Amino acid sequence: MRARRWGARKRLQRSKDFTQGREQAKSRPFFKNHLMAVILETRNLTKRFGGLTAVDQVNLQLNEGELRCIIGPNGCGKTTLFNLISGFYKPSEGQVLYNGQNITGKAVYTISQLGIGRKFQVPSVFNQLTVYENVRVPFYFRYRQSESGDKGTEKSADQEIMALLARVNLSERREDLAINLAHGEKQWLEIGMVLASKPRLMLLDEPTAGMTVAETSKTAQLIRSISQETGISILVIEHDISFVREIAGRITVMYKGALFKEGSYEEIQTDSEVREIYLGRQKKC
Repeated sequence: MRARRWGARKRLQRSKDFTQGREQAKSRPFFKNHLMAVILETRNLTKRFGGLTAVDQVNLQLNEGELRCIIGPNGCGKTTLFNLISGFYKPSEGQVLYNGQNITGKAVYTISQLGIGRKFQVPSVFNQLTVYENVRVPFYFRYRQSESGDKGTEKSADQEIMALLARVNLSERREDLAINLAHGEKQWLEIGMVLASKPRLMLLDEPTAGMTVAETSKTAQLIRSISQETGISILVIEHDISFVREIAGRITVMYKGALFKEGSYEEIQTDSEVREIYLGRQKKC
């Protein structure tokens, strides 16, 4: 009789231990993301400039193949976050992990070679080169890094470049100097240059800044198609809410250097606190 009671208590304890362990696992990133691989993670990422904390204890995860938008008022640390991820700034505290590898404080070119491509707020194109030549530059560096003398690979570059130019709506302007492009076309050209480097993760900083309504709509279509057809993970900083609505599955809101809210477009749109800080009616960073 005592043995049966002891056995029953043992089984009950095992059941409690299992339940407790399962609940603890739910708080871990792996459980939250199920079997989806996390391509980018920041852990307590912080950047201070003197007495100013520009990025404050940011814990962010981006899954493989995910398209995410980061929004928030001006001066709230969004671009600084990108600078930390891409190596332009070294963090005051915390870590950046890419595909499970700690890349905190690594050189910009090293991070780029690992597969993180970045588009800046102001288009960084070679004005005195043609559109075709601008996209050819990343191919040159990629081939040089591969140390491949394969002529077939070199011959295929032209086809790849033309396919990229078609993707970014610039095929007909391939022989034009970049300086003669409209602002929106320069933005597309830089996206093409990032794609030419074969990234696994793209950081796009305000890709529709200064664009017309028509250009913004084309850019939304372009980014959606890149996400859906290539599987590249994409993190976008943007202010245009209509653009964000068109492309984002999930939205992260930053405020005063920290992550403030996260959710679907519908959840973020109806959140009174987000509307207050993002529209700047009562608070500013």
